Amino acid sequence: MITIKPFKSSDSDQWNAIVSRANNGTIFHLREFLGYHPPNRFKDMSLLFLKKDSPFVVFPAAEKIMDDEKWLISHPGASMGSFVAPENLSIADSFLLIEALTQYSRDNNFNGIRITIPPVFYQKRPSNYLDFTLLKSGFTYIKREITSVLFLEDAMEKNLKKFKETHRRAVKKAIKMGVEVRQSDDYESFYKILEKNLKIRHDVMPTHTLEELKHLHNIFPEDIQLFAAYIENIMIAGVVNFIVNQRVVLAFYISHDEQYQDYRAVNLLFYKMFEWAIKKKLQCFDFGIFTVNEEPNMGLGRFKENFGASGIFRDTLELKLS
Repeated sequence: MITIKPFKSSDSDQWNAIVSRANNGTIFHLREFLGYHPPNRFKDMSLLFLKKDSPFVVFPAAEKIMDDEKWLISHPGASMGSFVAPENLSIADSFLLIEALTQYSRDNNFNGIRITIPPVFYQKRPSNYLDFTLLKSGFTYIKREITSVLFLEDAMEKNLKKFKETHRRAVKKAIKMGVEVRQSDDYESFYKILEKNLKIRHDVMPTHTLEELKHLHNIFPEDIQLFAAYIENIMIAGVVNFIVNQRVVLAFYISHDEQYQDYRAVNLLFYKMFEWAIKKKLQCFDFGIFTVNEEPNMGLGRFKENFGASGIFRDTLELKLS
């Protein structure tokens, strides 16, 4: 028997405990991350699923009005959401979870449900039970983006063998030209590079404001880290990494100053970050998506492939209820 209980702030410790021991929990599912948004940005509709009256699964969500319709989104304020479930989740319980969610959404007058699922390599024990059950329950894919993932070896020398020769040469060139890489708290300098780069390339603003990014780093000082490349103490490139769980680190922001492109600082940055990730015993380096609305940026995809990365789906599904 599966029942649903709307999340209350007093449930936060219990919620986080479920995320920490789940098969697919991430930093994006933790209450501290979901709660960094201003109170008026989202109407939180997060849910706890109980099995025989015991906490079983959590589902981060918020209400969002789209085209004058009320939708339950998991989660509009995070890169991914979906059910945060235990390793031993059964196919039978998968169906019960989605049946309960669908009925709850109908009872609360939602016009639809939209869910972004963490990529399969984020899981401790790979399982497609939830994906399968969503499809069998009438959900359809509305977006299938491709994220680039490098599966890390136990030594940097082994990962270096995966690099294309062009990337190996670029790392050597950056070192020879005096590029230095180190962890930094200078988010202001990085944000200036990021803003300028995104404006030139895509005419968009970063997902987070500078204050939000600094606030997230303060909440998760060990899990959100800026690596920066310098020439004579001038920052010329940087990457903000999110350690999303015990397996995976995600390069959330990657940017460089175009006028220093010949220094190949980004290549050296990734080399040094792979070393760091291997020492921390992380298993996967997620470069992030190189598709936008399923349209691939071939040059960006090739850049990531040349480190030895391959492509895995990051899926969004929805169910129209009315």
